[in-house]
Amino acid sequence: MTLVLLNDNNFQLQLEMRFTERKVVATLRQYGYKLTPQRRVVIQTIASSQDHLTPAAIYDKVHHDQPNIGLVTVYRTLEILAELELICELHAGGSCRSYTVSAPGHHHHLICSNCGVVIDFTDCDLGEAQQNLSNETGFRINGHLLEFIGLCQTCQKEARKCSDE
Repeated sequence: MTLVLLNDNNFQLQLEMRFTERKVVATLRQYGYKLTPQRRVVIQTIASSQDHLTPAAIYDKVHHDQPNIGLVTVYRTLEILAELELICELHAGGSCRSYTVSAPGHHHHLICSNCGVVIDFTDCDLGEAQQNLSNETGFRINGHLLEFIGLCQTCQKEARKCSDE
């Protein structure tokens, strides 16, 4: 099992596990997408961050370099990148999504409900459960998303410290 912490407070992100900006650009070109200055700055912003960023946070960061960029352009770029599986979409409750450059391959998330730290993990042995569900329901399953929400070690320690006082 590989754990990748996407918050610079604890572990350094394993960059070799992530798609690089160059690979993202090459894949966009391969699929016939134009690499506009607006798309490039969105890609650079996501690729340079170790955190999952909301569309609003991405917009705030890119608007500084590209004042003419609109929020719709950010959303459209995110949609393309997600469709090509070049970015990872996080669904941590509610309707707000956040994004980061994808680690290649299938992975899931542990999300701290207190501080928001996200840990990627790849160990996911759901093949048998998926097959059973498909057989029982007749549902053709194309994929799955797994996110566990709880408290990270740091927040657990803080909570214990507060309760001991």
